[in-house]
Amino acid sequence: MADTTESARPAWVDDDLFPFESRFVEIDGHTVHYVDEGSGPTLLLLHGNPTWSFLWRDVIRALRDDFRCIALDYPGFGLSTPKPGYRYLPEEHADVVTGFVDALGLKGATLVGQDWGGMIGLAAVQRRPGVFDRLVLANTFAWPVNGVFHFEWFGRIIGGPPFRFLVRRLNVLVNWFMPAGHRRRKLTAAEMTHYRRALDTPERRQASAMFPSRVLASRAFFAEVEAGLADIAHLPTLIVWGDADIAFRPQERERLEATFTDHETVILEGAGLYTESDAPEEFIAAIRDWAARN
Repeated sequence: MADTTESARPAWVDDDLFPFESRFVEIDGHTVHYVDEGSGPTLLLLHGNPTWSFLWRDVIRALRDDFRCIALDYPGFGLSTPKPGYRYLPEEHADVVTGFVDALGLKGATLVGQDWGGMIGLAAVQRRPGVFDRLVLANTFAWPVNGVFHFEWFGRIIGGPPFRFLVRRLNVLVNWFMPAGHRRRKLTAAEMTHYRRALDTPERRQASAMFPSRVLASRAFFAEVEAGLADIAHLPTLIVWGDADIAFRPQERERLEATFTDHETVILEGAGLYTESDAPEEFIAAIRDWAARN
């Protein structure tokens, strides 16, 4: 698991937009790209779909003076390369994140998980008791959603074979979801380029194409995470919620609030799914203020 800084960062990554050193570590045969900036209490920043560590750039730039900010890309996303045979399942991503936590020897860390990063991160928190002492959850979930119409139609339509084909051929998740998930501001052309180039071939887009179908198909994994929530429900938790998100509703936020008893909630009014990118100043302020009190 030797940490390397080889020249695997492609030329299309803009050093002004993403002004961090790209690091690479081997985890179970995958080459995992991550950034590790600053010093202080550790924040492990986990992305969702169809994004990568680039999503966290504003948060990292603002908080690295006071925190150690670590953001990785799951295999198949961003600048990470999967080993042959990887299926891009959330349960597999959780294994990789757990291995990453071990490889870096993290202690006293705060999980910052958004979208799929919440579910994947909470699995890692449960598997490594004592490593994480705080949680920040943003527009996410942590339980099976089978039978809930809101998620059933998404899993069946967006996760179905015809739409997966469109994702692989036309990159529709990036082209549709990224603008739709930003309600407070419009992504720049350069930002969109960084999301498109990270998933720039049909083969590469298989990673993002798999996630929607797993909303229903990974029920056993979600049930496992749900069963483990009781063991971590005492951890101080900050819930940061964009209330203009079409993916995650007030019902999901309220269930998180009921689960994590020592929680604070900050509503980002008018913000979409990608809260840390849509309303970065408020997202950053929420973490800074909450961490100062905890």
